Amino acid sequence: MISTQRIIYCINPSCDRPVNLIEDRICTNCQTPLIHRYLWATGTLAANILPETQVADRYEVIQQQIWLDTQLGLPPEASQDLPKTVIPYLKLYQQHLHLPQVYGFVPALAADAEDILLLENVPIDETGNLYPTIADVWEQATAVRQVYWLWQILQLWQPLAELGVEQSLLIPDNLRVQGWCVRLLELHPAQTDEKLRLRNLGQSWQSWIALAQPQVAQSLQNIVEQMCDRAVNLETITTQLNTLLLSAAAELPLSLQAAGATDIGTEPTQNEDTCYPNTDEPYNPLMPRLSMVCDGIGGHQGGEVASQMAVQSLKLQIRALLAEVAEQSEPVAPKLLQEQLEASLRVVNNLISSRNDEQKRQGRERMATTLVMALQLPQKIATISGWQSDNAHELYLANIGDSRAYWITRNYCQLLTVDDDVAWREVRFARSFYRQALQRVDATALTQALGTKDAESLRLSIQRFIIDEEGLLLLCSDGLSDNHWVEHSWQDFAIPVLTGELSVEETVHNLINLANQKNGHDNTSVVLTLCRLAKEYLVPVTSLTPPEEIVETETPEVEEPALTESAQALLDLDLTEKPTAPPIPTSIKKLNRRKPLVMIGRLLALLVGGTTLGLLAWWQINPQTFQTMCRKLPQTVQSFCSQRK
Repeated sequence: MISTQRIIYCINPSCDRPVNLIEDRICTNCQTPLIHRYLWATGTLAANILPETQVADRYEVIQQQIWLDTQLGLPPEASQDLPKTVIPYLKLYQQHLHLPQVYGFVPALAADAEDILLLENVPIDETGNLYPTIADVWEQATAVRQVYWLWQILQLWQPLAELGVEQSLLIPDNLRVQGWCVRLLELHPAQTDEKLRLRNLGQSWQSWIALAQPQVAQSLQNIVEQMCDRAVNLETITTQLNTLLLSAAAELPLSLQAAGATDIGTEPTQNEDTCYPNTDEPYNPLMPRLSMVCDGIGGHQGGEVASQMAVQSLKLQIRALLAEVAEQSEPVAPKLLQEQLEASLRVVNNLISSRNDEQKRQGRERMATTLVMALQLPQKIATISGWQSDNAHELYLANIGDSRAYWITRNYCQLLTVDDDVAWREVRFARSFYRQALQRVDATALTQALGTKDAESLRLSIQRFIIDEEGLLLLCSDGLSDNHWVEHSWQDFAIPVLTGELSVEETVHNLINLANQKNGHDNTSVVLTLCRLAKEYLVPVTSLTPPEEIVETETPEVEEPALTESAQALLDLDLTEKPTAPPIPTSIKKLNRRKPLVMIGRLLALLVGGTTLGLLAWWQINPQTFQTMCRKLPQTVQSFCSQRK
């Protein structure tokens, strides 16, 4: 099973020509993009196999424990009975940015040996070398990046501890970094029965803290000392480290430039995609902080309606959220903001779902939409230098379905989201490896979308990032991402815009053309945001009130029954001012950290102004249906509904 013969084949199963996978990007025979899939082979047996050896007539050993799959067109060998050691990898699939995934096995090379476990999505660069450890690059890192690395490790502590693999975070050589992102080489189960504590994590940080940047060194030392105290809890440390992270990030200037477009494609007869912002989008105070891509499901007057409803509703809800956050004197905790964004998505889901119910749509006839949404949320924070900043560089990312988000720099392209499809469902339930699940006929069928079911059935993913480097945030529908065209072409379109050779608008146009050439079978939507950290690009926080000379136009709305006079009056409200909503519980100025933001009154009033499915107008039209929908919403929203009875 081990040889030194070197034969590397194209990823296309029908192409039997050898290729130079190390040097070429495209197969010269069939023009298929060549993907470098480097794997980490675990265990001492794999560590003893010499470089340039070929294992199982398929894997080439590049260097110690780093193998290259030379036959990507073939599924790797899997095990019918999943060993206990692989279960944490499967159940932690949502942490794909930080953790590897199981690729497959190589059967035992000797009678008394164990199978070799192969891991993919490992911290290995395009040349087959491991990314550096945190210790290797710690002293050269900025203050904000040092704190950000520690924040990510802290966020991983609890989910890994729940599965008994938190030991993985205490092994320095296991912790690698790809730019901003902390990535683990493999998962290590606990070596003893004694449960690891937060103090163990704090002790593992001490050598780094001694070499931390002066601006944050003392604060980090205080945090580590508390972690080593048996009485401290995770929530306290999380709060303190988050405050320090925001204060450090706020020192940096940040400018955003966004552009988006949607295209019908070369084969479809209608466009069910909707994106924000869109080509020639009129001024909106949300630009460029908010970006969205929705891929509608349900055909004409179905998918396109659902995607438009989602974008219009979320624009209004996010506008209310930004206004509410701007009034806070202290930063809002990430958990509360994530809960608020989840609540907004559930509102959208129930709006679409209720429309389906009203139109008696069943099964595949029900309209729905995927969503990927990014929000750069400015918050007031005192910086580590002591001055007041209006932006701590927080980026919140939500996705449902298979529309994707990528973070791209001059050096790498990172997929930030996980598709909600059957293949990943099998991984989540620990029933199959991902590559094994991809062999299913229905592997790419969606398991979630906004509008198909009640909001209670949704599993929502809301991630929080800190922008601490220059890069591109790309949101796109599967019209572009299918067949790995983003991963294959990112250097071609990212480098010119990052170096200033092309504008963001030109790059969006080029990406649409690429999608039509390579994946023209589907609609394509692309929203690209250029994030810069340089004083010459610094712009003030966008006002929530548009200039008087700019008139904001509305996207054509779905036809609705005639409104009552009271509902029409609500629709006529001027949203550049704070509308007066029906009586609701008094909004608090200082946030209660145990509850989501109290912003329902403003949210409902704003919903009315931008869509004829606004909740207040809906109540006027059909009180019974409105009450039914409200009962599906989170408890924090239902208090408003009770006042309408």
